[in-house]
Amino acid sequence: MHRPRSQSAIYRFRIVALLWFVGFLLFPIGGGLFVYSFIETDNILTWIAIILIILAGIMLIAQLLISSRTYCPLCMVPVMANLSCAKNRHARKLFGSYRTYVAGEILFRNSFRCPYCNEPTALQVRSKPRNPTHPGG
Repeated sequence: MHRPRSQSAIYRFRIVALLWFVGFLLFPIGGGLFVYSFIETDNILTWIAIILIILAGIMLIAQLLISSRTYCPLCMVPVMANLSCAKNRHARKLFGSYRTYVAGEILFRNSFRCPYCNEPTALQVRSKPRNPTHPGG
């Protein structure tokens, strides 16, 4: 199982996965609340729905900016970025999206399988190899 090189890479994976899920949930919630507020003609609910949709948009923009630096340790492809590259034939989808599946694995399993090379990656920092020729090592 492969591992990222630094703790900051692990933080980027977790932040992007969290932003992806929150943005993924806020758009339909905000849209549904917006439609409901028009049916009920409630101005307060309309403003709450607009704020939720704007927050979801901000989260997805932040996710897009950060996701370009979430590299698979093996194939070095940004895993959470929206690329037009060919996916592995064994890559899995959740709700029709490879990124949603990877984000779910990151948040709930603390590991993920790259949709491009299909290799598993544990979200633990890679240990440095010991050098037997070094006097301290």
